[in-house]
Amino acid sequence: MERIVVFCGSSEGNDQKVIDEARALGRRFAELEIALVYGAAKIGVMGQLAKACLDHHGKVIGVIPEFLKMKEVVHLGLTELYTTRNMHERKLKMHELSDAIIALPGGFGTLEELFEMITWAQLGLHQKPVGLLNTNGFYDHLLKFLEHMVKKGFLKIENYEMLLVGSTVDELLHKMNNYRPKPVPKWIKKDQV
Repeated sequence: MERIVVFCGSSEGNDQKVIDEARALGRRFAELEIALVYGAAKIGVMGQLAKACLDHHGKVIGVIPEFLKMKEVVHLGLTELYTTRNMHERKLKMHELSDAIIALPGGFGTLEELFEMITWAQLGLHQKPVGLLNTNGFYDHLLKFLEHMVKKGFLKIENYEMLLVGSTVDELLHKMNNYRPKPVPKWIKKDQV
């Protein structure tokens, strides 16, 4: 994996362990020479992640829609910065720039980005590893709900198992490095998206 997109919060939340793990991930990316692709903000968990990667001489690529440049504090010290017309183009660009996907703790936006990427994998549109860093049990309730969806017949177990979960940076990166996608029938063709 040479470039990994990380989706995470534009706020810092109230759990210092979340910030510590975001910094650890940024540092680890720099050490492993993995370029970070992220939402281009210098605030929140996003900002902490990018700062740690940059502080350790890592490569950081930001992607932000034009309208968010007004509302969020865009990080101007990045290796590369892309501006898109809207949120849809932002996600597509982030996906195009990366070999893998990780979600850290965040809010609605983080969940929306994670679920779009895992849905694309389910549909056979990509075979990239999709990881969830479950820092301090942040995603425990979400994982229980996904298990509930499997039990109720709305989510196939093989699709649930596409989501790689780790409670530490190294555990998650190990799972992602060893990920072998299962054959998934393509429901739709790429030119139909």
